[in-house]
Amino acid sequence: MSDLLLGRESCCMHENSRTGAIAREWIIKAENDLKTASYTLKMAKGCPTDTVCFHAQQCVEKYLKAFLVIKGIDFPKTHDIEHLVSLLPESIWFRLSIEEQRRLAAYDTVTRYPGEYEPILLAEARRSVRIARRVRRELRSLLPKEVIARRRR
Repeated sequence: MSDLLLGRESCCMHENSRTGAIAREWIIKAENDLKTASYTLKMAKGCPTDTVCFHAQQCVEKYLKAFLVIKGIDFPKTHDIEHLVSLLPESIWFRLSIEEQRRLAAYDTVTRYPGEYEPILLAEARRSVRIARRVRRELRSLLPKEVIARRRR
């Protein structure tokens, strides 16, 4: 993975078209994860709730990475939302409790692979998607408009 995709770019101003392009790539992936979680959730009965929660976690992680790229903040190759949140500038007010951060982390690390864990209820899967949507909304409000603008084809 390139240093740019990991947020390691020497020039960090959002006017830099390369930085904006990298952030847009993270956003596109985050949006795809949210779409996957949302559409899968519509299955209701028989819904693979672990899959919904995993994609909700991925959406949050990728939006955080897009924001860090725009701010020129280096971050390691990690799925640790708590660590990514700790890298946010202190001036950023961000509503994602420690409990929510840890819950999302479990979706990436515990439920991603086979093993012994408590089944995830449909209500919990819905909650994870609500959290992802809230984080999406909050971070999009902080990102430059040209970065979040949809490209016309």
